[in-house]
Amino acid sequence: MKRAVVTGATGTIGTALIDELIRNDMEVVVICNPDSERNDRIPEDEHIRKLYCPLCRLKSLENTTGKEYDVFYHLAWQGTGGPFRNDIYLQYRNVQYSLDAVGAAKRFGCRTFIGAGSQAEYGRFNGKLKPETPAFPETGYGIGKLSAGLMTREYAHQAGLRHIWVRVLSVYGPNDSSQTMIMSVIKSIREGKTPELTKGEQMWDYLYSGDAARAFFLLGERGRDGKTYVLGSGKAEPVKNYVSMIRDRMDPSAPLGFGKVPYGDRQVMYLCADISDISADTGWRPSTPFHEGIQTVIKHFCT
Repeated sequence: MKRAVVTGATGTIGTALIDELIRNDMEVVVICNPDSERNDRIPEDEHIRKLYCPLCRLKSLENTTGKEYDVFYHLAWQGTGGPFRNDIYLQYRNVQYSLDAVGAAKRFGCRTFIGAGSQAEYGRFNGKLKPETPAFPETGYGIGKLSAGLMTREYAHQAGLRHIWVRVLSVYGPNDSSQTMIMSVIKSIREGKTPELTKGEQMWDYLYSGDAARAFFLLGERGRDGKTYVLGSGKAEPVKNYVSMIRDRMDPSAPLGFGKVPYGDRQVMYLCADISDISADTGWRPSTPFHEGIQTVIKHFCT
């Protein structure tokens, strides 16, 4: 594997994946949204070539590089947070864009298409999530991701491409969205405010973005065609433990507003990945404990 194409390169996983690919001396084409305010997160590097194309025009994007690529990582997705997660028409368009990404992968000469799915494909499940765990999504976002995974697999195989789908659990890291629980807690404590939280009883699986990027890289090299993988740390702790670790590293005297926010009607109370499949196929294991990863995130946010 020497060359890759990446969409969604300015998010938490995307920025870490670009760094991972460059560390492995790969040439990378980054398909950028020309209207994004985050394009400055993509480093200037001799191994990186930027092509500006919004998702809505991905279907017509041609390979003008004069080269063929090995793997296409499709991470881009619109409407991942807030009310947009249940914007059915927006999520429907994301499925179309994912199919367009498969077509682009074919035009760039890729042999493998790897798409980023989500824990939301499962809905609520009280146990470790496996590839074969029944999927009962409860949001437009989850339904869209599940549909995209199934349809891109069929389309990729029709086009002669290998297909790998990665159902990602909660990934944190530098360049994380301000809408996440972790970033909102960091922001509140830094501003001297009390973060408003649920009781924090949810058992949760958090994975550092650098570890997630390494997993995506290894899947490009060793992942098995047609498989769905679940990506997380494989361990779950109460949310209140994570929040307390953040507080203790920023300001041990800061108050925490546990219980100020009620649980949602569809609150997931247990989230944890079974990573035995991805470990067996690629040799990957997470290497960054939360207390180390969160220190990097805090430093990145506060400097």
